[in-house]
Amino acid sequence: MPNPSTPHDAVFRRILSTPSNAASHLRATLPTALTTRLNLDQLVLVPGSLIDATLRWRHTDLLFTVPLDGRTAFVYILIEHQSSNDPLMAFRMLRYVIRIWDRHLGDHPTTTRLPAVLPLVVHHNEQAWTAPLEVADLIDLDDHDRAAGWKDHLPRFRFLLDDLVRIDERQLRQRPLTHATRLTLLLLKIAPGNPQLASDLQPWVDELRAVLAGPDGKEEFTALLRYIDLVGDADTHDQLHDLMTAVGPDAEEAYMTIAETLKAEGRAEGRAETLLQLLALKFGPLPEPVLTTVRNASIDKLQAWTARVLTTDSLNKLLD
Repeated sequence: MPNPSTPHDAVFRRILSTPSNAASHLRATLPTALTTRLNLDQLVLVPGSLIDATLRWRHTDLLFTVPLDGRTAFVYILIEHQSSNDPLMAFRMLRYVIRIWDRHLGDHPTTTRLPAVLPLVVHHNEQAWTAPLEVADLIDLDDHDRAAGWKDHLPRFRFLLDDLVRIDERQLRQRPLTHATRLTLLLLKIAPGNPQLASDLQPWVDELRAVLAGPDGKEEFTALLRYIDLVGDADTHDQLHDLMTAVGPDAEEAYMTIAETLKAEGRAEGRAETLLQLLALKFGPLPEPVLTTVRNASIDKLQAWTARVLTTDSLNKLLD
């Protein structure tokens, strides 16, 4: 199974976990009747994830609390980045909403009311979203059955959808988003495997500069560049370097730093896998804690451990 931590997760969490960025996205996507009643300036991130471990490679989520007319409400944002629609997404979102309520009841055992939860799915892929948005549409009944009295007894749950596939760049520019949020959504749309990414980003130089000039500009810009370098076409590095040079000296420096960091991480990953192969040959199947320790080690530690493989008689001694 693919690594549960993907570049999509990293950039989405880094940018959208900032409440001001998330608030701008919600103002642009939620119905006006809802946003006028939500105090999005007081959006607060709730730590943790509600996603089942087996699904984390294709979904990423963020949960926020927000005041609603003086009461506490929740906004649950899930980004869907698998290669096809999830036909059971409406059911999964209902399960996550119930988990939010379960957590709330655990924190407030005497309450007899449940907080409002707004569920939003952000979809980015080559194909537009076509799966059902409502739980009732997943239930195996035909139209005659629904008309015969079942409808009143079916769950009424529908999630909100922001389908980036159906949003063009002109519409994205018109959204009232922070610069970092706008570029994050753009890159989710156009960056993966794109051999023309540098030229496609040329009209967005003003947005790139604006991100860099923001209060958290260097960190946000670095997160965006890291995503570009990880998911973009490998043959575009020179063109992207030229693009960052056009953005400005700070952008070029950040891009070069990211490139060197990724090279170093690649070298460390290769050393780690080589060491694990040597350890498995000497000691047999390796326990999970050893695999984790080696894969998370610095390149200096990996070099030292590799040098001691032939002389050590114990995994514990080696990894001291």
